[in-house]
Amino acid sequence: MMRGFQRHYHLMLLPGVALLVVFHLVPLFGVAIAFQDFNIGLGLARSPWIGLENFKYLFQIRDSKTIFYNTVFISGGKIIAGIVVPVTFAVLLNELRAAAFKRWVQTVVYLPHFLSWVILAGVLIDMLSTGGIVNRLIASFGGTNIMFLASNDWFPWILIGSDTWKDFGFAAIVYLAALAGIDPTLYEAAEIDGATRWQKMRYITLPSLATTVILLATLSIGNILNAGFDQIFNLYNPLVYASGDVIDTYVYRVGLVQAQYGFATAVGLLKSVIGFVLIVVSYRLAYRFANYRIF
Repeated sequence: MMRGFQRHYHLMLLPGVALLVVFHLVPLFGVAIAFQDFNIGLGLARSPWIGLENFKYLFQIRDSKTIFYNTVFISGGKIIAGIVVPVTFAVLLNELRAAAFKRWVQTVVYLPHFLSWVILAGVLIDMLSTGGIVNRLIASFGGTNIMFLASNDWFPWILIGSDTWKDFGFAAIVYLAALAGIDPTLYEAAEIDGATRWQKMRYITLPSLATTVILLATLSIGNILNAGFDQIFNLYNPLVYASGDVIDTYVYRVGLVQAQYGFATAVGLLKSVIGFVLIVVSYRLAYRFANYRIF
């Protein structure tokens, strides 16, 4: 009876295992392209092997420094803003007493998370264009039009700000759950001692969130090289490559547009190796500082 019961569970796993094998394990054979002067006509088996030449070339060109800097800067900014803003929002929302208004606010800020970057990019492009609502407001106060999406000074901050706006409401769910788990007797004892709302927030709410914040911040280290391909691809243009081109968009342009398959694979493989090391480090730090472990 028990064996048959377990057999059904294994059968339920088969579709997921099949997807894992087809889309994650089988493509690993393509990593060999990073060590070849790959020719699509010759294929993987007959393309000449060149060892580490693609990796050497990566560190010789000026683009490598730019894309790695842009990736870390944009991703780091998103991680910092993606922690500070949701924590602040969750704490302020937790202080609201009107339950109906609280639910309405939660619903409104969650909605952007469920929209794709194709839709949101179109909205942002329209708003930030020279004739868009933002430049109209600037002109109404006597300012001059700003080409936001063609300026290397503005573009990285637009990426960080729009990503934070899209996801901060959904990210706040974790912190709201942590706030719901705080022992209410702590607040009652603080009230008896004459603590103000600010003092309760400072000495009870924020310290209670510290472990969750440290955990999520530590785990975010593993994603420092993922700056958000969907968002950047839908917003950037050749004028802002200097500040907006990241590893993923560079791999796309070099590999699929310029057909430098071996070099693009080498860049992607290097990113994957560094990302794997960072994930291992982040989980070690999470265990050390937040006592979090998977196994």
